[in-house]
Amino acid sequence: MLVNAVAGTLIAWVLVRDSFRGKAFINALIDLPFALPTIVAGLTLLALYGPRGPFGVNIAYTRAAVVMALLFVTLPFVVRSVQPVLLELDREMEEAAASLGAQPGAIFRRIVLPNLAPAILSGCALAFARSIGEFGSVVLISGNIPFKTEVASVHIFSLVESDAASGAAAVSLVLLLVSLVTLIAFDIVRRWRFSHGG
Repeated sequence: MLVNAVAGTLIAWVLVRDSFRGKAFINALIDLPFALPTIVAGLTLLALYGPRGPFGVNIAYTRAAVVMALLFVTLPFVVRSVQPVLLELDREMEEAAASLGAQPGAIFRRIVLPNLAPAILSGCALAFARSIGEFGSVVLISGNIPFKTEVASVHIFSLVESDAASGAAAVSLVLLLVSLVTLIAFDIVRRWRFSHGG
């Protein structure tokens, strides 16, 4: 979630505030995980960073691989949550602060970030809830090694294949509750911050 919050906000900032060649392509790339079956992402990561990858880097069946797969499918939630807020943000406040001698870091911390915080929280909540139940992108690259790269959704699949339907249902219920509680908690925090003026 922390990587999503920082990277997603930075990407949204660059897409809104900067003009550069290839911007439309980056925008389309951000939406790719929404349109692509996530198993394709898992296969691609395995082909690029697996034992036979072209870069000579093998991270398959490691925690780093799981993190990369989850970032691919969840990062767009933060980017697309922050982008509209940045577009609507009044630039005159920033310009006024700069004309009064405020440093860029202080302007971001005191003016921009409080306005972005609810959107960042919402994006992170959606990203976290999505990653809890993610299956397609991690099923191949995680390796499902117990106590190392075992992912709950892949564990559920293993239980179903082993005819342990009650165990699979129990783990599924836990994932459902964790996602629901996370979304409710983030919504409460977001509403509280908004009602108290950031």
